[in-house]
Amino acid sequence: MTSSHQETPFSHGLRVYWEDTDAGGVVFYANYLKFFERARTEWLRSLGFEQERLRAEQQLMFVVSATNLKYLSPARLDDWLDVSVQVTERGRASMSLFQQARRGKQLLCEGEIRIGCVHSQSFKPSRIPQPILDKVSP
Repeated sequence: MTSSHQETPFSHGLRVYWEDTDAGGVVFYANYLKFFERARTEWLRSLGFEQERLRAEQQLMFVVSATNLKYLSPARLDDWLDVSVQVTERGRASMSLFQQARRGKQLLCEGEIRIGCVHSQSFKPSRIPQPILDKVSP
């Protein structure tokens, strides 16, 4: 595997809605995974790759194979969050990403997400398309 560190992590902003909160009025812990997913989708889009197009044209898609999150402080209704994506490692068929959710400068949640590229019908591991690898290389 090749290590890769982007100089500046990609960042995606999003608002916390009622549907994101629990009975205590704070973001339900599992929803950080959804926030991280949205940021990864927008990160790929910013690199010029749309996931639906990848699936339709090349029968490839990315799936999460592992997560490790650390919760530090709660987000609440109407908060504006910045969710970052940074490649920490890339292989031929998978990547490790470091992601953070912040409210302003305050770190709320961070974690490592491992994603794999698979064939959309068989779910067997597939090589990440070279144009994507070229964009996430040092």
